[in-house]
Amino acid sequence: MLFPSRLHPEPKAFQSRELDTLIGVLRDEGYQVVGPTLQERAIVFDTVTGAGDLPQGWTDRQGKGSYRLERRDDEAYFGYAVGPHSWKKFLFPPARRLWRGTRSETRFELDSELPEPPRFAFLGVRSCDLHAIRIQDRVFRDSRFADPDYAARRGRSFVVALNCAVAGGNCFCVSMGTGPAVDEGFDLALTELVDDDSHSFLVTAGTEAGEAILAKIPTRPATSEESAEGRTVVERTAANMGRHVNARGVKELLYGAYEHPRWDDVANRCLACANCTMVCPTCFCSTVVDTSDLDGAHVERTRQWDSCFTSDFSFAAGSPTRGSTRSRYRQWMTHKLATWFDQFGTSGCVGCGRCIAWCPVGIDITEELAAIQQAPDAQSSTTPGGSS
Repeated sequence: MLFPSRLHPEPKAFQSRELDTLIGVLRDEGYQVVGPTLQERAIVFDTVTGAGDLPQGWTDRQGKGSYRLERRDDEAYFGYAVGPHSWKKFLFPPARRLWRGTRSETRFELDSELPEPPRFAFLGVRSCDLHAIRIQDRVFRDSRFADPDYAARRGRSFVVALNCAVAGGNCFCVSMGTGPAVDEGFDLALTELVDDDSHSFLVTAGTEAGEAILAKIPTRPATSEESAEGRTVVERTAANMGRHVNARGVKELLYGAYEHPRWDDVANRCLACANCTMVCPTCFCSTVVDTSDLDGAHVERTRQWDSCFTSDFSFAAGSPTRGSTRSRYRQWMTHKLATWFDQFGTSGCVGCGRCIAWCPVGIDITEELAAIQQAPDAQSSTTPGGSS
């Protein structure tokens, strides 16, 4: 973080080789450490057993509908922006069994007991993703209808956050006020410092749990030069965002743009594939699926991720409420940037840019918003109440 936490008046520092020590300490404490790994030509989150599992020396090049890995000219462990995964997949899994039942000749037995979730230690959580986790907390943990599985996973997790040293081509967290510096919601916060002569980390504890882990790692007080370098890292990242949006007045703008012709324009390009919602760290839509074997002796109910882009998602009274791609994209973007404020008090977008990179036709939410902002009073020929 840019500023000292309540537990450490000044940040500490450790050499890069001690990153392996940190991972080992977390594993010894019973955590399943999850962090960035190289798989299938992307940086994805998976279990790591040591620093050798991390994508050292690699970075990503992102654009509209584009993601490529490239070698760096140094050996930074976290020298990339964001990949297709977010931490959502570990706190709100893509598929989770709710219950299963078995029928015998005389009875039907229902088993709704679920195994205790793992104790995850998330390594390398960016500020945008920290804000996304807080948004999911409001939905699944802090609301009237809390999800017990999410609350259990969240309560057992340990967060090692990371101040960003790389701004991706699709990043716009500065515009959304969600980065690149971490502020709160972490147990430990790291800043990676790499130059020709040294490779080290600044570290700050944000909780007593973080303080306890930090006490088991060889550290020393950070020098004033290292602290200044850490601030420079974040300031440089903030100055090199790949995207920008003007977030002022967006809620009111989109509420008044229901019939804007830009929705027709984007609908001509959108495949309604739901990629944007699958990679989004804040989208939380789900559905429930029942399955059984052929003889009907075993049945299971599973909760699975769903998307407002699927035709079945809004299916009611014999047809989908939102029957066109136009209406589905409008629903997603308006919910994300406008109605989310009414529900949860913040925007639903954290500026990570994943939806831009992983859209197969390169639709850019920042461009779509800018187009509406440039012609806010444009009228569509589509009539209210039609198929739009």
